[in-house]
Amino acid sequence: MTFELPAIELVEIFPQVEDYCRLRILAGMSPRTPQAAARGLPNTLYGVSLLREGQVVGMGRIIGDGGCFYSVVDIAVTPDLQGRGLGRRILDALDAWLRANAEPSAFVTLVADGDARHLYAKYGFAESAPHAVNMEYVVGARSAG
Repeated sequence: MTFELPAIELVEIFPQVEDYCRLRILAGMSPRTPQAAARGLPNTLYGVSLLREGQVVGMGRIIGDGGCFYSVVDIAVTPDLQGRGLGRRILDALDAWLRANAEPSAFVTLVADGDARHLYAKYGFAESAPHAVNMEYVVGARSAG
């Protein structure tokens, strides 16, 4: 017996704070506070959501300065729908927007978790080490000094 999933619609709207925070946790990403999300999400240059029966089940967005630098962030799909090509669907939309809106000399980055790097490589992303490495810190975890 096979079961058909309800249709999943891609919309060019990024999730609201509650769905954003929920999806990050469900997808195994580090949590963000609602306060941080409320400040950051309005700065999204372009974002998409995947909806199943009105429920947000996936997301992805682009942030940046709108000219020289862009970052693809917050690619997430609920665990029950992972492995079904939905991450590719999100990336197709983000990539199409970048190709239509970013200058040819724009620099696009993302941080790849685990095996996701194989999907991102299909879009032209390449590991930059040893030429460059990703460096980061969490503000609340950083000691003064």
